[in-house]
Amino acid sequence: MNIQQAISERRSIRHYTSEMPSRDLVHQILEAARKAPSWANTQCSEFIVIADASLKEQLAGTLPEKNPARQAMLQAPLIIAACARSGVSGYFKGQPVTDKGDWLMFDTALALQNLTLCAHALGLGTVHVGFFDSIKTCEILQIPSGVTVVELLPLGFPADAGIPTPRKPLTDFVFYDRHGNTDCTI
Repeated sequence: MNIQQAISERRSIRHYTSEMPSRDLVHQILEAARKAPSWANTQCSEFIVIADASLKEQLAGTLPEKNPARQAMLQAPLIIAACARSGVSGYFKGQPVTDKGDWLMFDTALALQNLTLCAHALGLGTVHVGFFDSIKTCEILQIPSGVTVVELLPLGFPADAGIPTPRKPLTDFVFYDRHGNTDCTI
């Protein structure tokens, strides 16, 4: 599968089979995350692979009951907790160097994009879960000070293909030379 196909066909998967992905498949997707670019190659992202049913149940409990990914958290054979070390990315000599502050969310998103596209290419499914109680999640996973859980990501073999979601046309968000100018100059 080429990268364009992976980008076009990847879907959020909320229903999984019970089949456990092999260690090799999990290693491949974590390698893809490791190879993501990061601010000055600081590599602030860290990942916890969770297979323990009790921990998965506790983590699912950090999502609001109406979150559609809650069932996926219980059903997927694995959950990956994407974490990041604060005060590293976007910093020089301990000080943030842009008006954006800590870049940990940006760098972790880059790693997660690699991870999810690789997972899809290998026949696995994922869904990004950002609506959860991060403080309680940090307690459950015994996250040390200076590290935060950015996202939870159920991972497993899809029980269905997922639903394509509509995307805005390029003309809604691509501009040329100045914001708002949709006259193509190239």
